[in-house]
Amino acid sequence: MNPKLFNIDTALISSRTVVRRFREGDGESFYKLVQGNTMYLEDHFPFLVEQVNSADAGEAFIRRKLAEWLLQESFSFGIWRREEADLVGYIHLFELDWSVPRAEVSYFLDQEQAGKGLMTEVLARIVQFSFRQLRLNKLALRTLVDNYPSQRLARKVGFRREGDLRGEFAKPSGALFDLMLFGLTREEYGE
Repeated sequence: MNPKLFNIDTALISSRTVVRRFREGDGESFYKLVQGNTMYLEDHFPFLVEQVNSADAGEAFIRRKLAEWLLQESFSFGIWRREEADLVGYIHLFELDWSVPRAEVSYFLDQEQAGKGLMTEVLARIVQFSFRQLRLNKLALRTLVDNYPSQRLARKVGFRREGDLRGEFAKPSGALFDLMLFGLTREEYGE
């Protein structure tokens, strides 16, 4: 465990969002977010739909993510709209390898909020947090080959395509799909 990370920011502010570490009691809001986006999440984050199937399960999920944060195993944030103060998304730094150091980022946004530029603001703040506060040297991002909005977002924030991972993702039907791998280094980011 790195004591230098004990005082990192737990809330990141952008012009329209507050991206903050989950707290105890956020489980019901997270459950409602997952339930409201089940159709999308079944294809992209099927484990979430399976794991977060009640308000209590949502709270258990949030508490696990909070414990992982405290152990510096992963960093999960909820995305709240700043004015409305409603939970509209989730972004997660995981697969941390402190020997490099590197991490992978994944995210989803309430489908009613898609296409408004919120995720661009959020991902830009998470990239900044990753390089400046966590002192990572690299961020990776994987997306389904047919998830064009996520690919555009990755490129807009500075990620570069590094390759394809064939048959890497199984949808609930059992069908295998390819993923595109994107990466961004501290040097490319300008840190």
